[in-house]
Amino acid sequence: MAKFLTKRVVMGIVTLLLLTTITFFMMKMIPGSPFSGEKFKSAQVMEQLNKRYGLDKSIPEQYVIYMKNVIQGDFGESISKKQKMVSDIIANAAPTTMKLGAVAFVIAMVVGITFGMVAALTKRKWVNNLIMTIATLGVSVPSFLLALFLMMLFGVQLKIFPLIGLKTPLHYVMPALALSFYPISVITRLVRSSMIEVLKQDYMVLAKAKGCNKLTMYVKHALKNALLPVITYAGPTIAFLMTGSFVVENLFSIPGIGAEFVNSINNRDYTLIMGLTIYLGVFIIVANIISDILSALVDPRIKISD
Repeated sequence: MAKFLTKRVVMGIVTLLLLTTITFFMMKMIPGSPFSGEKFKSAQVMEQLNKRYGLDKSIPEQYVIYMKNVIQGDFGESISKKQKMVSDIIANAAPTTMKLGAVAFVIAMVVGITFGMVAALTKRKWVNNLIMTIATLGVSVPSFLLALFLMMLFGVQLKIFPLIGLKTPLHYVMPALALSFYPISVITRLVRSSMIEVLKQDYMVLAKAKGCNKLTMYVKHALKNALLPVITYAGPTIAFLMTGSFVVENLFSIPGIGAEFVNSINNRDYTLIMGLTIYLGVFIIVANIISDILSALVDPRIKISD
């Protein structure tokens, strides 16, 4: 276990370092300045601002200084939001996004696994066709189009669910459904195909021949072995959902990480872009490590010591 974790952590650190480095230099390659605009016409003001945020130094110097600060846990001050630290902005926005992501993840897992099992076990062809049609739509329709449809139907026409923010449980319904529809479709396909393969295995045929209880046979034996691809997929999925969907959060005016990322890019807020990139990278890497561990624990064929 120690060797396994060490290997994954080292790979994660290297990946994060590459991500941070590439993002930093790509930002610097884009023409323009975060201080360009009507209120920054004075050359003296521009010079003072560049000096304050260290933009008067060469790009390699800026990179070295930034990485030293990051190692010490200092992500710097936001350029567009005066006197606000990047770490404070992330700390304020992340809980909102994580709550929405957690709701969407639970919906995706429960509905996706249920649909997949029903499609694999049903003897009614129309049921299987209906579920697979829904799954096909889920991977074909972008989340923002689904979000707009839900807003128009349930928010504007029927006025069942509120449109803006996340103040009450009802506020979570439409954005959570918009975020979870694609994962539901993928999980449904994974569970269905995996269940069909598992049901063909010798131990399942033997259990059926012995007259084992169907619920026990399908849930305890078949589903457990069919969930391995779902566990593998769950890592990046929960990371994606809990770090926010930029478009969906903007559509529903949700003050989360997604909205902050869009605003930081529009405002060319270098320090905030970097802080959010590192936050997202760490979350995805940790989620993938946990997913690898769970996969190794569920499937004994995966050697956790490798």
